[in-house]
Amino acid sequence: MYTIGIYLYTFCAIIASLFSKKVRKRIIGIGQTFTLLRRHIKPSDRVVWFHAASLGEFEQGRPLMERLGKEHPEYKILLTFFSPSGYEVRKNYEGADLVCYIPFDTPGNVYSFIRYAHPEIAVFIKYEFWTNFLTTLHKRGTKVYSVSSIFRDDQHFFKWYGCIKPLKQFDHLFVQNQHSKNILANHGITCTTVVGDTRLDRVIDIKNAASPLPIVERFAGDAPCFIAGSSWGPDEEIYIPYFAKHKDWRLIIAPHVISESHLKDIERLLADNGIRSLRYTTLEASPSSVPQDTSGTALIVNCFGKLSSIYRYGKVALVGGGFGVGIHNVPEAAVYGIPVLFGPNNRKFREAQDLKSCGGSFEYTDSDSFATIMDRFMSSPEALAQAGKAAGDYINSNAGAADKCFKAIFEGGK
Repeated sequence: MYTIGIYLYTFCAIIASLFSKKVRKRIIGIGQTFTLLRRHIKPSDRVVWFHAASLGEFEQGRPLMERLGKEHPEYKILLTFFSPSGYEVRKNYEGADLVCYIPFDTPGNVYSFIRYAHPEIAVFIKYEFWTNFLTTLHKRGTKVYSVSSIFRDDQHFFKWYGCIKPLKQFDHLFVQNQHSKNILANHGITCTTVVGDTRLDRVIDIKNAASPLPIVERFAGDAPCFIAGSSWGPDEEIYIPYFAKHKDWRLIIAPHVISESHLKDIERLLADNGIRSLRYTTLEASPSSVPQDTSGTALIVNCFGKLSSIYRYGKVALVGGGFGVGIHNVPEAAVYGIPVLFGPNNRKFREAQDLKSCGGSFEYTDSDSFATIMDRFMSSPEALAQAGKAAGDYINSNAGAADKCFKAIFEGGK
């Protein structure tokens, strides 16, 4: 039944590609996968295959890939993506010898892919569980691992109609929490180790490598900054009116979607609330145009790749997505030792729950709850400092997952 479902999914994806640019990119990319494998991987190569669904999972696997490349150059690293949003951004990633799409999980595709790639080790990151790939790799004798995986009672594997067979194909699963380990044990899967999330190691690496941003420094000056990262419309409708009444703070907005229409929507909302706006790329082209007085002004970061460094200038951060798709990268902000705010769709994100429990992050559901949180921070420097310390301490105390996984997978548990 699974394989029939994959064939139906493949057919639907081909039809959808006629109408969706994103799906069309994936279909075209899959068509190039086998050519790339034949061209770049020789029969004599020793291959380690990392598979990530998209960018978030890629960041979780990145510490392992980069350490592997440095310490074991005898291996060739193959990186695959499922999502075009991940592949398009990282298709030229220098930490891998080859980056391509994973083909649909049909028996024929699986046979051809594994024949050309012939990996010694395969690492699937977080939620990637492809039955035909996993079964074939296991039968072939390839060592197969799951990294940063997390399991919940309501996942389909554990329903009456579900199938846990894919999970039994792993040689070992490195899970994020004890609850995941317990669920798997209840279903007869004991080859597990609780290590935490490798993404925490990655955000620490990013923080340590972050470069100064003179434009942000000049814009912020000595004023406290509120950083709205990966924000969406529903978030912006809540926090922008608040800062219209608190112009002694500087507002920096890094929207998740950087389209001209969304940027204009933000600028319109700012103007309606009496807040001027500047675009980062405009100031980047002419640094001298940063005004001396930036009170009552918002800086819109209309480019990619800056947010992880911008958080360092914040007193408080917001991570968007909590009113729709789910919150984005909370640890990326928390690593700087600042409290993080987010919307209500955060239940499936372990770090968000842990940070809420320790007092390093806070959930808002509307304008009133947002104002309550921010009013407290503005009126009590002690409360602000305590929340920021809780956030930073959580990240640092839970780091080390990547090292544990690397030693177990590539150094025999040393």
